[in-house]
Amino acid sequence: MEQSISAINAKIANRSVRVLTLLELQKRVAAVGLSQAAQEVDVVTTGTFAPLESVGVFINLGHTDPPIRLRSCWLDGVPAYSGMGAVDLFLGATQEAEPQEERPIGYGGAHVIAKLVAGETVPLRAIGMPNDCYPRATLETQINRDSINQFYLYAPRGLYQNFVVGVNSGEEIVYTYLGPLLPRMGNAVYANPGVIAPLWHSLEAIGIGTKIFLGGGIGFIAWEGTQHFPNQKQLPNHTPIGPAATLALIGDAKQMDKDWVKGCYFRNYGVSLMLGVGIPIPVVSSKTIETLALRDEEIMAPVIDFSIPRRVRPSFGLVSYAQLKSGKITINHTPVRTAPVVSISRAEQVASILKDWILKGEFTLTEPIAPIPPQRQFLHQDVLNV
Repeated sequence: MEQSISAINAKIANRSVRVLTLLELQKRVAAVGLSQAAQEVDVVTTGTFAPLESVGVFINLGHTDPPIRLRSCWLDGVPAYSGMGAVDLFLGATQEAEPQEERPIGYGGAHVIAKLVAGETVPLRAIGMPNDCYPRATLETQINRDSINQFYLYAPRGLYQNFVVGVNSGEEIVYTYLGPLLPRMGNAVYANPGVIAPLWHSLEAIGIGTKIFLGGGIGFIAWEGTQHFPNQKQLPNHTPIGPAATLALIGDAKQMDKDWVKGCYFRNYGVSLMLGVGIPIPVVSSKTIETLALRDEEIMAPVIDFSIPRRVRPSFGLVSYAQLKSGKITINHTPVRTAPVVSISRAEQVASILKDWILKGEFTLTEPIAPIPPQRQFLHQDVLNV
């Protein structure tokens, strides 16, 4: 079978489109086989709801009277970057509140972003760079998503194709971006929801310009993500055995939903943003179904020892996502409890919501304007001895 995205969009318009979530497709493949399932579906939806660090929002405040050119700015006590124009700001999710501010421990940009998405009002304090064009020296006001001009979310690394499993063979707790790792292999934490996640499946089916579910609203794939590494080693089924391709994402935060944009804090590590992301995969050929039919038993992640504070940490080999989801893996003949830092149930909910949007004709597919680069060198930074 072969069909185009425009043909699928025509089916969406006349309500004849056939959409399954990734998990529903897998059940159908198990029941009728790949060939028959390929004839029965036009779009397959995926999803994730996981903490992100490489994410933030761009904000345009609008001009004051008299005008101000911002030099320094704080949103609810959290520093925002203002070196882009008179009243343009960038607020990073991981930026934490200034120590002198009366804010909860672990309060940062992600929490401010979540408040603004939810429609709440936050205080803004700014210092200007007085000159003839912009004479104002200071500004104190309150803002919300309706009182500002542009408010869009940009994630330079908004999706990962696979990730690592964190463990700790040391004698003390290690606090990480996966949460606390208990000593002597007390737990193993993973950050990918398995096959329901958007990037396990063919990168050829999506590209720059692909429309997606982002934060409860509509977004787009903007570019390859930072640390994009499609050259990662692969299993015979063409799935990577560790962090591989990444995507940069963009979307209008004014139309996002507070249920899918949440600030969070990892003790003794820092702030992060829980973000819902879903990608529709158009079934344009039978080959597409083959990549979508992968099971958790067939995809692997590396188990990495975080007790060693080096760029390259020791590995205890690979485990399948089926093993991780069972609640226990075995390392050196020792059982280790597992837990996800990603919400698997909410990942499935993202896929279901996106499916519903498509069935209702509220979401159509877009043709990519450029492919995701299939090759990219991955460089490291070393300190010069001077």
